[in-house]
Amino acid sequence: MKIYNTATRQKEEIKPIKEGEIGIYSCGPTVYWNQHIGHMYAYTQWGTLVNFLRYIGYKVKWVMNLTDVGHLVSDGDEGEDKMEKGAKREGVSPWEIAKKYEKQFLESLDLFNIQKPDILCKATEHIEEQIDLAKKIEKNGLTYKTKTGLVFDTNKFPEYAKFANLKLEEMDSGARVKIDEGKKNAWDFLLWVTNQPNHIMKWNSPWGEGFPGWHLECTAMSTKYLGERFDIHTGGIEHIGVHHTNEIAQGFGAFGHQTANYWIHNAWLVLKGGEKMSKSLGNGYTAQQLVEMGYDPLAHKYLVLTSNYRKGLEFSFESLDASQTALNKLRGLINEWPNDGQINKNYRKEFIELMSNDLSTPEALALVWKLVKDEKIRNEDKKATILDFDKVLGLKLDKKIIEEKIPEEIVKLVEKRQEARKNKNWAESDRLREIIKNEGYLVEDLENSCKIKRTK
Repeated sequence: MKIYNTATRQKEEIKPIKEGEIGIYSCGPTVYWNQHIGHMYAYTQWGTLVNFLRYIGYKVKWVMNLTDVGHLVSDGDEGEDKMEKGAKREGVSPWEIAKKYEKQFLESLDLFNIQKPDILCKATEHIEEQIDLAKKIEKNGLTYKTKTGLVFDTNKFPEYAKFANLKLEEMDSGARVKIDEGKKNAWDFLLWVTNQPNHIMKWNSPWGEGFPGWHLECTAMSTKYLGERFDIHTGGIEHIGVHHTNEIAQGFGAFGHQTANYWIHNAWLVLKGGEKMSKSLGNGYTAQQLVEMGYDPLAHKYLVLTSNYRKGLEFSFESLDASQTALNKLRGLINEWPNDGQINKNYRKEFIELMSNDLSTPEALALVWKLVKDEKIRNEDKKATILDFDKVLGLKLDKKIIEEKIPEEIVKLVEKRQEARKNKNWAESDRLREIIKNEGYLVEDLENSCKIKRTK
């Protein structure tokens, strides 16, 4: 299998450290708020990667962190801790916030049929490991202290800028004074933060009472569970310039080498025109909201798989509707076709070749439809082959479809509303929408028509 390695800027064949086994570490969520479908885009892609590696015979150990302390609202060393911000927003403790949104994340994994990582590790449960890692880096002479805490000295790591092609000379020198005037460089980063009397989440350390810098947890936990060298590290493109750059520096500081052999990054799921999906902007739909709107969450997973992880995806409800239609059609055919077929070896070989080329899920889905239309293949063999592919795609293609009829009185209300909209009687249109909503249905307006979805 070949995958695009950000560290080398090229596709490379995956050569596992240990034959037949692959260790993967994925940067997980900061559990201070709901994980919306933009966040889940990444986990859908990485879950598919894990499925495929297992499908072709590898024994995979998948580790993911849950950040429940230390991630400031900026990715640097300034701003409020996200967990404490979430706690203030809802009037509860940071630990209660973490528990609430960890549950929402795990529910989202289930709704999108993404297998849970083999190890899901929390930053707050690995404070000792993070302190030990910082002590190693300090012992190796790559740190200094300021009034704010223990700082990684990037001057001691000559290749600091290489991974992200950073132009350090263009970075804001004023940021050093703003954040910590004791820093030698603006891009030097905190391993352990002290002298924060108002911070709720604090632990004792050799450098004083405080909390770990956000970057420390991933290096500490990935190496604890996968070893000082492991195969694959995944994350979003937003991690390249700061978080993963600093992880690489920490690996060098503690062990004298990079921890992961392959660093792979997903692009983003965005809205029309490239608008960012964001909780703060109120446009970040969750898996749970999609269900409330009447969608099968696996229709969204199907939509995600129509994009390559490195290209990202522009989300719209029109494209989600199209994916729902395609998924239902595929399931309908699967349910109609007889059982006891044989997996077609030629199609399976092509499927593996496509997925082995940098996780080409769009081409793999296209192959599924090519097989559907192939009149030379028996229907029972199509079924067996496609369900075999579904071990990777995770779309539950053998699920039975239950069509729900919209009540006639709701249809009539919607028709009246459409007439009001046509006459630009917006007040009447809004009134009818509310009546329909109170009856448990949502009207989704399209360009020249609308769709009705059950919400309760």
